[in-house]
Amino acid sequence: MQIHALGKTNRSVSGVGLGTWQLGADWGDVSEADALAVLGASADSGVTFFDTADVYGDGRSEQAIGRFLRERGAADTITVATKMGRRMDQVPENYVLENFRAWTDRSRKNLGVDTLDLVQLHCPPTAVVTSNEVYDALDTLVADGAIAHYGLSVETCGQALAAIARPNVATIQIILNAFRLKPLDEVLPAAREAGVGIIARVPLASGLLSGKYTSGTTFAENDHRNYNRDGSHFDVGETFSGVDYAVGLEAAGRFSALAAALEGTTAAQASAGTAGITPAQAAIAWVSQLDGVSTVIPGARSTAQALSNAAAGSLPDLGHDFTAGVQDIYNSLLRADIHPRW
Repeated sequence: MQIHALGKTNRSVSGVGLGTWQLGADWGDVSEADALAVLGASADSGVTFFDTADVYGDGRSEQAIGRFLRERGAADTITVATKMGRRMDQVPENYVLENFRAWTDRSRKNLGVDTLDLVQLHCPPTAVVTSNEVYDALDTLVADGAIAHYGLSVETCGQALAAIARPNVATIQIILNAFRLKPLDEVLPAAREAGVGIIARVPLASGLLSGKYTSGTTFAENDHRNYNRDGSHFDVGETFSGVDYAVGLEAAGRFSALAAALEGTTAAQASAGTAGITPAQAAIAWVSQLDGVSTVIPGARSTAQALSNAAAGSLPDLGHDFTAGVQDIYNSLLRADIHPRW
């Protein structure tokens, strides 16, 4: 597993981490035993970074991680990043120290720790990203010992650049994958210069980049890939990276062929995971290998997924030709709709 510096936290973490939205059961039912098994399989495979949020399963994800840390004695070896800010309406007046204290106290209890490793504002509005008072409040939490470091999870590159300019922002979490390339233009260079870590989320474009979906694929009623395709519940860019599903299937097919070429297998074999590097592993590895990315956080609902995802962190450099292929897919099918929006 490749190890990268995590921005200004003075910590090093695995290049492939674990996103735990699914473990809060927002993508369908996941038992506590299954959640603990996914966490264990990830840790056993060299994953040392878990990303969660106080709203994932209304704290269920944090609680599962807390139990895992206690039972495994892993609090000193696993870095846990949580998020706050979506337990109330996302309006600027709610992003104040009093609420920050309440939210972090709840997360500390859920995780069973005195000090949170890293707390990220959870996709706040731009007015919050640019507010001096918000950063003053976050600095107070650090001074009080409630949190060790803070960062922001953002929707747009403009928000990322505004946050990177703040001196005490340790990390930025942003959607970055083969279907969302705009962060490569300015965000990654600015983050490298400022020493800010990049946490890349949605690396598989909500599963599209696995190459396993078809026009007939269906999703559960409580799965955001069903209920948020129009962006009616949260930013549509979080679902399939904002890509139209039919266009995404075409792009995914081309990406699967690109991944198959890495091992000289057919696209069908790569999509099925029966030979060589799977499209999902190629997608995760490509993001993890970008200069300036601290860690990439695919989710997993099973130990098999967790093990496959973690294995992507040990793949050799995918090379210039692969990157050129990714850019060609993006430029020909996605750039016009995706690039201007986020």
